[in-house]
Amino acid sequence: MVKYLIVGLGNIGPEYDNTRHNIGFMILDALAQQQSVNFDIGKHALVAEFKHKGKHFYLAKPTTYMNLSGKAVVAALKEYHIFIENLLVVVDDLALPFGKIRIKPKGSSAGHNGLKHIEEMLGHQNYARMRLGIGNNYPKGKQIEYVLGKFSLQEQEQLPAIIERATRAILSFGLVGLEKTMTDFNN
Repeated sequence: MVKYLIVGLGNIGPEYDNTRHNIGFMILDALAQQQSVNFDIGKHALVAEFKHKGKHFYLAKPTTYMNLSGKAVVAALKEYHIFIENLLVVVDDLALPFGKIRIKPKGSSAGHNGLKHIEEMLGHQNYARMRLGIGNNYPKGKQIEYVLGKFSLQEQEQLPAIIERATRAILSFGLVGLEKTMTDFNN
């Protein structure tokens, strides 16, 4: 059975719940709920797993905090014997308009500390990532407060549809592959 590792980036702790930086956690939580599975404590991550149409999915939410996400990724790849081409990292992106999904086979960290650490630990940038646009509607010098802030009421109303679309993209990644998923979900 082919195995996939889906890593949603975020920070642990109630103060980070439902913040823009934790969109990766929110998407994995929604997918786990859809599949009726729970997260258990794994090595450097909370992990859930399920089988869907003959594919085995592992969902990982690093417990290392964002800046050390690479530790969780490397540990899970080794522990579950998953090939790098079956890794998908789900991450927030300031450079994309709110709600936009951009899936790529590889790329730079674009200054994202979680991706930066994953690259450092893997030694390369050749892994798939799904970037979720969180917009960049913040005053000069307030980027950290914005990223670590809660979604606006208007954004919260739109979030369920965005999260649902992202969970479908994750399943698509495992079922039909990266290229077709990019064609179908990059909006």
